[in-house]
Amino acid sequence: MHQHTLSELSGLLAGGEVSSVELTRHFLDRVASLDPSLNAFITVTADQALAAAVEADRRRSAGEAGPLTGVPIAHKDIFCTAGVKTSCGSRMLDSFVSPYDATVVERLDAAGVVCLGKTNMDEFAMGSSNETSWYGPVRNPWDLERVPGGSSGGSAAAVSARLAPAATGTDTGGSIRQPAALVGITGLKPTYGRVSRYGMIAFASSLDQAGTLTRSAEDAALLLTAMAGHDPRDSTCVDVPVPDYAAGLSGDLTGLRVGLVREFLDDGLDGDNRKAIEAAASVLQDLGAELVEVSLPNLGLSVPTYYVVAPAECSSNLSRFDGVRFGHRCEDPRDLLDLYERSRSEGFGAEVKRRILTGTYVLSAGYYDAYYLKAQKVRQLIAADFREAFGRADVLLGPTTPTPAFRLGEKTDNPVTMYLNDIYTIGANLAGLPGMSVPCGFVNDLPVGLHLIADHFDEGRLLNTAHAFQQATGWHRRAPEGAFA
Repeated sequence: MHQHTLSELSGLLAGGEVSSVELTRHFLDRVASLDPSLNAFITVTADQALAAAVEADRRRSAGEAGPLTGVPIAHKDIFCTAGVKTSCGSRMLDSFVSPYDATVVERLDAAGVVCLGKTNMDEFAMGSSNETSWYGPVRNPWDLERVPGGSSGGSAAAVSARLAPAATGTDTGGSIRQPAALVGITGLKPTYGRVSRYGMIAFASSLDQAGTLTRSAEDAALLLTAMAGHDPRDSTCVDVPVPDYAAGLSGDLTGLRVGLVREFLDDGLDGDNRKAIEAAASVLQDLGAELVEVSLPNLGLSVPTYYVVAPAECSSNLSRFDGVRFGHRCEDPRDLLDLYERSRSEGFGAEVKRRILTGTYVLSAGYYDAYYLKAQKVRQLIAADFREAFGRADVLLGPTTPTPAFRLGEKTDNPVTMYLNDIYTIGANLAGLPGMSVPCGFVNDLPVGLHLIADHFDEGRLLNTAHAFQQATGWHRRAPEGAFA
């Protein structure tokens, strides 16, 4: 059963070929036996999952089921879940049990999904390899000595290893798309404001966006339809109609203009990875799309811009974690200052501290204009480049990552090298655009991803392009061998 996609499992449930209880037990058994080698889960909610599965079967028998009723998924541990620990991969929140559900969790619960548990992640979503988690690194199911990418590495590894048919994730600079590419699954980051951020623990508020990690574009379409929509509790959530994304998957690419981004195909891209991207572009052309070359001249400035804007927002957002009302609290503080200093020093890891310090520095009185204000101006230049590119193309195409998955520990001593792994994904976050990564081949027996970007709120076109590509290829159906088969 675990080799079926979410959409296929939905059909099996609708046809009465399997019950939600049977399906949930099957995946819980896989988590129990296989996750110790992956470390993809922080919390497994077996009792709650089985209770939800019983209710899903009751709803289906009563004729009250929707397409997602009874399908198991997992949530990244950045989404608040009522009565269940929400750690954000940190020691700071190791004991935090949320009193409420995030909007994403609330809406998927209403759609009838069964939550298997909460997945591991880089601490406070700060990382590109899932090695900064307080709970230890997540491993790539294709090679257990390699990273799965981050920060949504736990969700990505769980879906890739068939421990869950789908999972939620968040993307601040590529944290859905990059791990999706490195473990050979489909990752979708919607337009900024398309999905509510309420109840999603904030890293960088102008960049964070919830999305999906699935086996296929069809699965992503089903989940996004349930997750998206206006939420008055989130002032950045846009009130625009939500289409039925799954119903719009025609697979017809006739007349679609696909822009090959000149700056994506640069010298920093692995040669074999480049061949996979060029082959994928040829597939889209054979399906009726027109290939055009476009340029994003300021794209090279996206990484330094991001690493000014994101740490600045992180230093503000994480100031709330002080050991007073919730979160880690040091033992026997001498006074209030000691409470603050030791609680934060003990509760935060090295990468989080690095970004807080960087952000505080660029926001300080003497450096605000020189760094933060200038970065915001460059951000507008990057957004303008995308607007011009979408005047010539409907969808932009390139690689998701420069290379396949790297080895655990390979880049932890050099933060700048680690940051450059997101060079192709950060631009979409700075401009607030929707982006996807879909499997498009292998390099040295490791999966690589095709990166697709569309204009604001054009997720339907993005999903259809990915769906057409997956209908014509079989990369998304490849699974890790051995124990995970």
